[in-house]
Amino acid sequence: MNMGGGRSLVYKVPAQFGKYGEPIVSDLTPNSDLVLVIGNKNYSSWSLRPWLALKATGQPFDEALIVLRRPETKAEILLHSPAGKLPILKHGDLTIWESLAICDYIAETWPDARLLPADARARAVARSVMSEMHAGFVALRRELPMDIHKLSPAAQQGVTPSDEARLDIARVQQIWQDCRGRFGAGKDNGGGEFLFGGFTIADAMYAPVATRLRSYGVAMDPVSEAYVNAIYALPAMQEWCAAAAREAPLPEN
Repeated sequence: MNMGGGRSLVYKVPAQFGKYGEPIVSDLTPNSDLVLVIGNKNYSSWSLRPWLALKATGQPFDEALIVLRRPETKAEILLHSPAGKLPILKHGDLTIWESLAICDYIAETWPDARLLPADARARAVARSVMSEMHAGFVALRRELPMDIHKLSPAAQQGVTPSDEARLDIARVQQIWQDCRGRFGAGKDNGGGEFLFGGFTIADAMYAPVATRLRSYGVAMDPVSEAYVNAIYALPAMQEWCAAAAREAPLPEN
């Protein structure tokens, strides 16, 4: 699997930077017709998903980062999509929004990346667990928001998941155990340490959950812990986390 594609946004010289260390989006000079508009890498779980999928294709792309939690954030997003939410993929004159739709488009446009399982039954399960992630786990997302900086015990103090969030956590680990047990060792999708063997958009959808469980010190079963380790071992994931670590913290919502 080629996880080396992708390129940061290219800016006019001199580059200008905002108060949070981000390049000014208005200075964008795209190098390709493929641009992914994202939020802060430390916080934007929905942005991480299609970013990982694009990386897996090996295609060159530019990224435009819009800083979240500012009065002008919404207006800047609306310049790219009337939906007013991130992420957004621009491919030539086509604009796609919503993470799962973007990931589906990436999988269909670059089939050689094998971002969906080859087997129809495995593919059906993959689509089911992706949709469940996209639509569900509200308590987990609300109470344990993605924050890659939260790795120390001091940062985790005061975070006690509710019963509803604990049920979400248990269900996520149940999904991981089931997919790894039934499909993860299969060779039809290249084998490997991921939910369906090789890396797919199902893994892209669950990668932000992996960060939540690690950041907040959530106890995991051995299968889930090994899966989280595999996600973090991805070169693309390491690149994302390194960029997140360089961002200035944003004010709490």
